[in-house]
Amino acid sequence: MAAATVNDHRPAVLDATSEPPPLFDGTTRLYITYTCPHAQRVWILRNYKGLQDKIKLVAINIQNRPAWYKEKVYHVNKVPSLEHNGKVIGESLDLLKYVDSNFDGPTFHLNDPAKKELAEELTTYSDTFIKILFASFKGDTIKEAGPCFDYLENALHKFNDGPFLLGHDFNMVDIVYITFVEKSQDFLSAVWNYDITAGRPKLARWIEEINKIDAYKSTKTDPKVTVEFFTSVFLAKN
Repeated sequence: MAAATVNDHRPAVLDATSEPPPLFDGTTRLYITYTCPHAQRVWILRNYKGLQDKIKLVAINIQNRPAWYKEKVYHVNKVPSLEHNGKVIGESLDLLKYVDSNFDGPTFHLNDPAKKELAEELTTYSDTFIKILFASFKGDTIKEAGPCFDYLENALHKFNDGPFLLGHDFNMVDIVYITFVEKSQDFLSAVWNYDITAGRPKLARWIEEINKIDAYKSTKTDPKVTVEFFTSVFLAKN
């Protein structure tokens, strides 16, 4: 079980004018951007496993990044990344597996073959889901984004023993999708007046149940900030 409450301090955002933390001093650091759904995935898992004292958050301004982040931390210059045991690892899906396997706390190992198979299918499809969803923001948004949410609605019908993607228990695959659903829901509602849960009762309940999980709630972005950020990324005039 996850901790009953998550009291997570949000550190100040570091930008191009900021000095680096004392790098590679033995501290485990998760570098994130508060508006980034990829980084939010790993942040949720950190909280769920109760690792707030073991993995320190470092927030980066991704639009005005400090030079030291690329030069000294992660040459790919993206978030998330994890500084651990003298090395740096990136890519959110890889980091979910790494943190789940290398740190204490609740784990997401699956014993049910059918649920394991669906988890692998959903995780594999997640990159395609994101590409289609983000591409829709620059096209016929409602028409093109709809199938993404239909995909999740259909997946949620596979197991009827609970509200999550694999049934009764919250799992890693829920983390994989919820951060993109959260931000898309806020953006599509505000900009296109599109309710992604209309006609999708399973999706509506899934979102409702995940919103009861403190490990997730403490990572959520203010909808106004999400709308402003996504508008600047996807709808800015050239």
